[in-house]
Amino acid sequence: MRNTRVGAGIGLVVGALALSVPAAVAADGSGIQISPRNATPGSTVTVSTTACGTETYGKGESEAGGAFHLFKGESKGVLTGQFQVPEETGPGTHAVTVKCPPRVKITDTVEITAPSPSGAVDAGFGTDGKGTQLALGSVLLAGAAAGGVLRLRRRPSGLGH
Repeated sequence: MRNTRVGAGIGLVVGALALSVPAAVAADGSGIQISPRNATPGSTVTVSTTACGTETYGKGESEAGGAFHLFKGESKGVLTGQFQVPEETGPGTHAVTVKCPPRVKITDTVEITAPSPSGAVDAGFGTDGKGTQLALGSVLLAGAAAGGVLRLRRRPSGLGH
């Protein structure tokens, strides 16, 4: 029985990996390299492609960031361009299209994720405008402590004789 469960678990893991391989191959086969793949609002996304061959210019269009241009990159045959994701862009998958002369048009996607929270969390111990709350909390805490001490001192000592 135990071997059956282990075998089933291994089978599920191998199956999941086998299903993810075609998706990874398809993403690399698009002809567009997008960095970062998961962008946040306000970030800059770089798009590169080798699909334009010897061309030195291409046009790009992003659902998230609008139109951008691709120019000859550092490597031979690579065109590179950038666009900025607007701050108001919501999370989701957005298409990125690259066009090169004479009739090359390729499309891929970029995932826009919600920005990570930054800054401190207000835990209630600040002093800006909260002095009354802090004083009231201190009084209540001191009262509870005093009540506990009185209860312990008044407890009869001879229980169970």
